[in-house]
Formats: sequence, structure tokens, C-alpha cells
Amino acid sequence: MQSPSAATASHAAHTSSSSTPFFGVTESRPCLCGQQWRQRARPGSQRGCTSQPLAGEALSGQDRRTMKLGLFLPLAGDATRLREMITVAASVGESAGFHSLWFAEHVALFDTPGSRYPYSADGSFPLTGEVGIVEPFVAIAFAAALTTRIRLGTGICLVPQRAPLYTAKQVADADVLSGGRLDFGIGIGWLREEFEALGVPFAGRAARCREYLAAMRSLWTDPVSRYEGRLLRIPPLRMFPKPIQKPHPPIVFGGESDAALRRVADLGQGWYGFSLLPDEAAARIAVLDGMLAERGRAPASVEVSVSPYFKPARDAAALRAYAEAGVDQVIYLVGLRGPETIAAEIEGLAAELIPAADRLGPTARRRA
Repeated sequence: MQSPSAATASHAAHTSSSSTPFFGVTESRPCLCGQQWRQRARPGSQRGCTSQPLAGEALSGQDRRTMKLGLFLPLAGDATRLREMITVAASVGESAGFHSLWFAEHVALFDTPGSRYPYSADGSFPLTGEVGIVEPFVAIAFAAALTTRIRLGTGICLVPQRAPLYTAKQVADADVLSGGRLDFGIGIGWLREEFEALGVPFAGRAARCREYLAAMRSLWTDPVSRYEGRLLRIPPLRMFPKPIQKPHPPIVFGGESDAALRRVADLGQGWYGFSLLPDEAAARIAVLDGMLAERGRAPASVEVSVSPYFKPARDAAALRAYAEAGVDQVIYLVGLRGPETIAAEIEGLAAELIPAADRLGPTARRRA
């Protein structure tokens, strides 16, 4: 197996002189004709090994540390090179010791959307033009074939704009094919134009999300599934295979509003807070923990993941501050400069942050 430093050297040695602009940055392109990516595809295993860890196993050292580290790959940029992006992020992320890799979802984007993006100061969406975003379950299936340990998450699956039976099927199949490594991150969406293009009402999406999730739980757990709700009816039917993780993959809600946190407290095993600095995360976690207490749930019943997104919180000092705020996992945005630099970007994060994470004790919520 290549060490991270050896992998970086190999990456540099296979870089060709041609240049391609990616997300507004011009970089040299790597040659993919050798064994470089195949060697990275299954770090720590023999070529051709197909064994997968089952749900609940201690998958590796990073899964036993208190503070976990993840990667968020939005797959935004040159649409012709997304296969390269996933290959590098999955293989290098796993070999470098990251706990998870998350993929975004948008079926379509719009040049001048009227919807306000919740994670920028002026409400504008940062991605425009011919950017590529791979459907998250397709990306997860591809990444699962390249890896054996790293967890794979939807960040975030837009449940109320999807057909619930198809979504339940994709979740179960992805969990089976990944060997029980799926984290099902879900949210209600913000882009009205995307809902309208899909022929789905934007209004009522929060209630629709709750009903769809209730129906999917039956599809994942019951030999004969059925659901009768105000918005959805599913007649008795059978859907197999069931997920490996029991009773189903962890449900991780996105969103930072009080309404989003209520969904976490009512239904979730995890919360994914986006674009939050440590003090901002602490304020939201305090609200969440209060809601959990009202429902008789312990803080430790929900794993808290936070991404700083573009905010300046990517060093060891910020990681310690996140731990003191009660964050269990910090997820870092990578890949906006393209596949040429993503390996070095991931390995640079690992070199500083994984030793720092290993030195941290239990987070504030875990000590409570």
C-alpha cells in the first residue's frame, strides 16, 4: 500500500503538461493510464479483495477516536472529470484516515434562480454554468467499489422532491453494496425552481419529508410493508434486500433552523450543520440538546456533524473549539480546485487534523 506521502509523489510523477480549467482554476492534468488509482482503490487490502466490514464493526482506528473527520465532495466543476474526482477523493480519503465522505444532491441548477441560498451572505448560489453534480447514490455506489472502510453519506438527499419508494430502494441497495457503510443525510431542500422542474410542490415539503421517512422505515424493516398517510399511500408490498445496518442506516438531518432541529429530535440519529463556526455550532447544539431532553433523549443519541464550508475553521485550534462546542464530526469541503490538487488537499488536512483529533478527549456533549 502506498503511504500518503508516496501517493502524493506518485501523483506528481503522473502529471502531464496539458492544462484544463476547473472551477475557474487552471491546473495540469494527471495521467490515469497507470496503476496509480487501482493501487489506491483498495488501500490496505490485496488486489481483488471484495470483503466488506459489516455494520457495527470497528472499521479502523479513526472510527474509535472521539472526534471524527469527514470530507464533503460537492462534485462541482468540469463535468467531464467527475469520475476522476470521486476516485481520488474516495481512495485518498480512506487511506489518509478520514471517517466519511459525503456527496451533494441537485438534479438541475439554474442560471438565475429566484430562490435564496441559505449559506451565502447575499443569498446567491455559488455554482453557476455547466457544473457537474453526480446523483448521490450513483456516486456512493462508485465510491463503495473503490473502498472498504470509509463511510459514505448523502449530504444532503432532498427527500421531499423524490419518489419515496425509489429512494428507499436506493438507500437499502447502497447500504448492502457498501457493506453497511451508508449514512442517510436528508433535508427538505431550498431551491424552489428544482421542485417545480420535477413537478413537485415546494410548499408542504417538510410534512412530506416526515411522511416519506415513515413510509421508508416500513420498507426497510417490515417483511410486508404498507403505509397510509395524509400525503402518501403504499399498498402492502415486499421490498428486498433490506439494509445491512439495523434497523436502517443512520438518518442524519441537515438544516440549522429550529424546525430542522425538531426533525432531528423527533426522528434523527444525526444532525449535519452546514457553514457553522464553532460558536455558531455551540448555539445550535444547545437548542438541539434542549429539544432532545424534552423528548427524553440523551445528547449522545444524536451524532453531531458540522461543516465549516467556506468559513476559516480548518486547523487544529478550530477542531478543538468544535469539540468543546459538542461536535462529534467535522466535515471539510474539498475538491473545488479539481482532481489535480485534491490528493494533496486531503493529505494536508490529514497531516494536521488527524493527530489533533487523536489528542482530543470526549466532546462536551459526550462528557455530559
